[in-house]
Amino acid sequence: MGIKNCKLKNKQKNNISLEKNNELIDEKIAYKKIDDTVNKNTIKKSKNSNNLTKNILIGLSILFIGIMLVMPMIVVISYALKNGINSYKDAVFDKYTIKAFKLTIITTITAVGINTFFGLFAAWSVSKFNFKGKHLLTTLIDIPFAISPVIAGLIFILTFGRIGWTNSFLQAHNIKIVFAVPGIILATIFVTFPFILREVLPVLNAQGKDEEEAAALMGAGGFMIFRKITLPHIKWALLYGIILCSARAMGEFGAVSVISGHLRGKTNTLPLHIEILYNEFKLTDAFAVSSILVVLAVIVLILKNIVEYKSKKAGVK
Repeated sequence: MGIKNCKLKNKQKNNISLEKNNELIDEKIAYKKIDDTVNKNTIKKSKNSNNLTKNILIGLSILFIGIMLVMPMIVVISYALKNGINSYKDAVFDKYTIKAFKLTIITTITAVGINTFFGLFAAWSVSKFNFKGKHLLTTLIDIPFAISPVIAGLIFILTFGRIGWTNSFLQAHNIKIVFAVPGIILATIFVTFPFILREVLPVLNAQGKDEEEAAALMGAGGFMIFRKITLPHIKWALLYGIILCSARAMGEFGAVSVISGHLRGKTNTLPLHIEILYNEFKLTDAFAVSSILVVLAVIVLILKNIVEYKSKKAGVK
């Protein structure tokens, strides 16, 4: 009987312990369900807050772009066509407008060509060679970004004008820079110089020197190395820099305004011609001529997007 009682007691104890274990397991399962529910609710709330933040930021961006970029373009086009298509044609095909357009294109092509040539040389020398003053050179290249365009124009007037230290030499050789086309080109070159270099330099730094050094050891010349190895790596960055440089050159106002003299038909680019028309209260004509710059800006934007797409497709970061 004693043995049976012990066995019964052990069974009862085992049953009690099993019940307790089951209760603990049930509690753990319940707590886990509560935790899962809380986590799901937290995730849903975070997703909802993230979506709300995303929608607010996207909405603010679209609103800002619409107010600051799209609306002015619409206003320019609407005012340009306010007096009808004939008035628009008269303003756009006016002889002074055509001369200003030609000067703008000549200045842009010249400035971009010179900046491309010297920008490539500067970027190559900075990325491929170590020399004293390397950091100083890269700092000096960024000066046009730090100086106001108006100050840049004054610099050229003080250098090449009547009170400039080069005036006697320029007069002796009958060279005119201030209030002439060469001065406009120089001012535009100064303002737009860093664009191409700053686009090409990171690509050259990322490329390294191994391929050029291997080609040089195999007997390739400098021009062949540049044409066969360097240029294929930087072509999209170079095109992107040329597009940015062109856009900046076409729209330059400050430096050109100071050094040009505002001689109608001689030293007026499109931005200066627009300013003169606006100051003469020919608002419709001013907006009509402004539409030319709007069209040029749209063309530049399309080219920029094409180059960005091609560069991403080619794997250029």
